[in-house]
Amino acid sequence: MTRESTTPHTPRHICQLRAGTVRFGDKLVLNDVDLVIGRTERVALIGENGAGKSTLLGALAGSVELADGLLLREPAASLALAEQRPRFPAGATVAAALDLLLAPLRGLEARMQATSALLARAPESGHPVLLKQLAELTEEFERRDGYRLETRIDAALDQLGLRGLDRQRQVSGLSGGERARLALAAALSAEPDLLLLDEPTNDLDEAGLTWLEERLADHRGALVTVSHDRRFLQRFATDIVNLQGGRLRRYGNGYAGYLGSMAAERQRLLAEREAWERELERNRQLVAANAFRLGQIPRKMDKAGFGHGAFRLRGRDHGAMARIRMAKERMARLQESPAPRPADPLRFTHAFTAPAADLDTATPLVRVLDAVLDPRFGPALRVPELEIHPGERLLVSGPNGSGKTTLLRLLAGELTPQSGVFWRVPKLRVAHLRQDLGSAAPQGLLSAFARATNNYRDDAIEILLRLGLFRPEDLLRPLTVLSVGQLRRFELAVALSVPSDMLLLDEPTNHLAPDLVEELEDALEDYPGAVVTVTHDRVWRHRFAQGPVRRLRVLPGGELVND
Repeated sequence: MTRESTTPHTPRHICQLRAGTVRFGDKLVLNDVDLVIGRTERVALIGENGAGKSTLLGALAGSVELADGLLLREPAASLALAEQRPRFPAGATVAAALDLLLAPLRGLEARMQATSALLARAPESGHPVLLKQLAELTEEFERRDGYRLETRIDAALDQLGLRGLDRQRQVSGLSGGERARLALAAALSAEPDLLLLDEPTNDLDEAGLTWLEERLADHRGALVTVSHDRRFLQRFATDIVNLQGGRLRRYGNGYAGYLGSMAAERQRLLAEREAWERELERNRQLVAANAFRLGQIPRKMDKAGFGHGAFRLRGRDHGAMARIRMAKERMARLQESPAPRPADPLRFTHAFTAPAADLDTATPLVRVLDAVLDPRFGPALRVPELEIHPGERLLVSGPNGSGKTTLLRLLAGELTPQSGVFWRVPKLRVAHLRQDLGSAAPQGLLSAFARATNNYRDDAIEILLRLGLFRPEDLLRPLTVLSVGQLRRFELAVALSVPSDMLLLDEPTNHLAPDLVEELEDALEDYPGAVVTVTHDRVWRHRFAQGPVRRLRVLPGGELVND
């Protein structure tokens, strides 16, 4: 049961979660976690899908019940929560949904009105108490700029792409993205002391992102946000909290501090592993050297001056046997507790340097001319002319639903145009990192990886563990029980490990930890094949555009043009 207190604890802290534990049925989501939020701190929660980030936000808001632990909040501190998938009562209108989202501030306004009405009817003897109550309510309402609330809501809806939204429309008729933006508009308009945001940059265009960041820059209270938007993390996060396995690990000095700590941790693990390997090898050499010395000493020697008979040499081993025994015992202890080996930085297999086809930069890998795709299989798409050459970098942009994913599926050979010309180099090898993971096959992770990469199981184990994308205990788990983030890492492992001449990346930053995305970007610098990327990630787009890159745009009507 959640134990919540507004007793003053530390003036610098607006909220604390102490030994917080959350269970959903038999599943332990948060395991005895502690989190302290300062009055002006800006904390970003990261972790793979299903790790419990949204649950942790709910626990801080008090909307998710703790199985154990204590939630402490500063007296009179206001909060607002913008969920990624907000739920509203059946039949609720947009106006009713806003009232529900803004309930604390609406309630404060209602208490002011009720107190004013009571003051008008009360006898004069009761005026001092009521006047004091009204003054306190009015002071809090003004502190939160309540008189300009409607103006702020209208501005937020306008900037977040919901201009002219009919307040009497049923909220169930809105898309999931529109409901999330409605919740975001309400939370930002509430002027709370503690602002809790779940993936606030999702589904926002450039104008919406710019307005959101300007609005948050002016926020004077605390901010806790779930986000994998690295530009957003760079700008707003003072601390990064990584949620993994129900536990929290906090990194200071913002996003740069998080990356620096991750790099330092890897170097520490590498140094410990190298020391472990050196010690193991030193003891192996001790065993070999002493065994050799022992082998050179004869077991018996003729007695001098007698010419017959023999005796066993006293102290024949000269301590060699003891040294061998000690070295072997030390080796056994080392092998029982091996130092963990840090994962290698991500890199693409070198097999792609020997192309299956006779490729040169003058011959396009793909040629498309006046191709039209049937809208029954996705958004209608028209490609007037497109050629992709070996080693090229292409960056595709366009609004959601315009056909960017359809274009990648065409290039992968998964879709055939209804009309026009589509040609690919014979035996072209394509690696495709999909945005929509679809339904997982009912097979084990290791078996699926071995089959997808055409490797023996033992080789597949070595490759997967070297990549560091999975723990050894994950390898035999069925794909059907993996989280979205784990399925994304599986597809990434396949794309990194199969020979390819062209790499298609559909929102490659989705469901991956920020440090893993950074490694993937580094790996792409050494990939000699063609790369076609669809992404909304601003850091990725900026870095990708630093080299020679061709920009393409899919217009709202589905036509591909040079950007």
